[in-house]
Parts: sequence; structure tokens; C-alpha cells
Amino acid sequence: MNVYIKKPEQQADACVIWMHGLGADASDMASLAEQLIVDSVALRHVFLDAPIRPVTLNNGLSMRAWYDISGMKLTDREDREGILQSEEFIRQVIDSQIEEGFTTEQIFLAGFSQGGAMALYTALHMTSPLAGVIALSAYLPLADQCKTNLPKETPIFVAGGQYDPIVLPMWTKQSAEWLTAAGYSVSTHNYLMEHSVCAEELNDLSSWLSVQAKGAN
Repeated sequence: MNVYIKKPEQQADACVIWMHGLGADASDMASLAEQLIVDSVALRHVFLDAPIRPVTLNNGLSMRAWYDISGMKLTDREDREGILQSEEFIRQVIDSQIEEGFTTEQIFLAGFSQGGAMALYTALHMTSPLAGVIALSAYLPLADQCKTNLPKETPIFVAGGQYDPIVLPMWTKQSAEWLTAAGYSVSTHNYLMEHSVCAEELNDLSSWLSVQAKGAN
């Protein structure tokens, strides 16, 4: 699994670790990050490639995936073994950034679709607070088994498309409600789009990230 790092010209105030969606790669998240306009803070961006594995839903075709998906239902997207393996890899990346001088309070976990699912799952099983969690067109996998070790002061940004045929709006809504009921501060956003990212979403995320990153410094 590959890790790509983009450092700011000055010392970074915070670090954002990005996980892409099914069948994509780190370049997708790099393209998204380039479109964010974050005021008065310097961010280090860390882009991860998921491992290449067969995906049952796609007739066993091998592609980059954080875990296997066997069907279109939410319960078909909860490959526990794959999720735990990917969580371990993401935790190793977090540890590597801590070794380079960041505290957990300066680290964001972010992702799109499967990557957003991994951001949520990994974050919730951490015992130290994070700067924030960003889940775009995503859902919380294994919610019935999920722990809430993550300190409640960690802010969470959840966004999705009202017409998403891949990650159904109901799943995103249920995940946001689950997080809110667990005591987290969740900023929830819905957009007139399908399974994608839109300009309005990028503007909202830029504003949210600017505020949270300043608080992390």
C-alpha cells in the first residue's frame, strides 16, 4: 500500500490523511484536496492507496479496495476482516505522522465512499482526540459492533448526495444520526448530486476545515 505526502511550504499546522473510494486511487483525493481553499492554516496532506484485492460485487475483479463488497445492500459492505486490516494500515500511517511531530489533535481522517467509511470506523476506535473526521458520500460500517472510544470533542463532517445510487442517502443519514446519538458534534450536509463531489460541498468543507484546523494548531 502506497503513501504519498504533500507538504506545505511553511510548517504545517495540521495533517489530513485521505482515503479514496472503491476502484480509485490516491490521485482522486489529491485532486479533491487541491480544490479546497483553507484560510490562514498550512496543511500537510497524506494520500493513501488501498490494497488491490478481488471485489465480489465486481465479479471478483481485482482493484483497489479497503475491504470487499459482496452486494448492493449495506450489510454487503461490512467485510469485517478487510475493514480491520485497513484500519491497522491507517493506524500505522497515523503513528508515522505522530513520529514526525504531529499530535493526534492535529490530525484529520478524511475519505470518500469506502474511504470515508474507513475514516469513520478508524476514528471511532481511537482513544485520543483527533482534529476532525471527514466522511464524504460514506457510511459507518459495522455500526452494531462499533466502539465509541474517540473522545466526544472530535468534530465530524458528514456529507452526501440526495440522489446517490451507490451510497444511499438513508445510509448517510442513519450514520450521522448514530454519531449524534453517541454524543459527537456532527456537521451534516446534503447536496443535489449523485455519488460525487460538488462545488458547494467543497466550499462548505473548506470553511469547516479552516475553522477546525485553526483550533488544532
